[in-house]
Formats: sequence, C-alpha cells, structure tokens
Amino acid sequence: MTKFTIHTADTAPEASLPLFENSMKSFGMVPNLHAVMASSPGLLEAYQRLTDLFMNSSLSAEEQTVVWQTINVEHKCHYCVPAHTMVANMMGVDTEISTALRENKPLPKKLESLRNFTRKMLIQRGQVSEADVNEFLEAGYRPQNILEVILGLSHKVMSNYTNHVAGTPLDASFQPFEWSPAED
Repeated sequence: MTKFTIHTADTAPEASLPLFENSMKSFGMVPNLHAVMASSPGLLEAYQRLTDLFMNSSLSAEEQTVVWQTINVEHKCHYCVPAHTMVANMMGVDTEISTALRENKPLPKKLESLRNFTRKMLIQRGQVSEADVNEFLEAGYRPQNILEVILGLSHKVMSNYTNHVAGTPLDASFQPFEWSPAED
C-alpha cells in the first residue's frame, strides 16, 4: 500500500499550517487524520469546513452522532468510529447511544429512523424511494434534515476514504474507544 505522510508542523505544506491551528483549537492536538489530509490542504480545509457546517446544522448532537457513526460503521472505518465516540462524549451524547451505534443495536425510535434513512442514503447512493423519504418525514424530520444527512455523508466520505487508503493510525487519545467491525 502507498505510504502516506503523517505531517507535523515541520513537514506540512505551508497552506496546511493554519488548518493545523484549527485542529489544535478543536482537539488540543492535530489528529492523525488531519495530519494525513495535510498533504492536500484543500482536502483538509474542506473537511474542517464541512465539520463546522454539519455541527451547526439543525440536527442535535445525538442526531449528528447517529449520522456520523452510521456512516462510519457502514464504511467499517477503523479510525472514525473511535474518533467520533470521543467526539460524542465531548458533545455530551449519552454513552448508550454511542454503544448502540458502535454495536449496531436498536436506538430510540426517532433516532433509529434517522439511522435507517442515513444507511439507505449511503447504500443506495442517494437514490432513496418516495416511501423512504415519507417514512423519514413521518418520524418527525423535515426536508432540511434530508439535506443535512447529505452534508454529513459528504463529510464522512472524505475521512472514511482517506483512512482506508492511508491506513491512518489511531491517535493515543482515541485508543480507549478502539473498534473493529462485526464479522459479516
């Protein structure tokens, strides 16, 4: 497999240095994912911007976690599942929700509807049926939320795909939340 650089402030392209500062403000460190993405400052900037946009969407912290982790688990991302478990903890998301997402166990009804819709959007590449949309809306969501799921999907494709091709090593702070996909 191709070797990807885990950049530091000394090795990163100059355009990535302000982005490293953003990482430090958010995490108190530069996560390995960001350090890998730094080779493409545009990717790292887009990823950070989508993070901000998604976190400022109308979805609650629990709902954001459902979208993120549904995609991470479905993509079998060894890095993002633990990272977003820690992020969910930082956001005050109930650990039972995080555990259910990590273990693919049932969630409360409305959140389960969000997980199911997110999974369908992912697996069917956005080609969901009118019945799927109606079921999601009947669960209490709005058309805006459909578009926010698409925003979350866009965000996670960047990180999940990067981690798959780069084999991004898990940061020490994420290791307590290490995760492996269930056997198929």
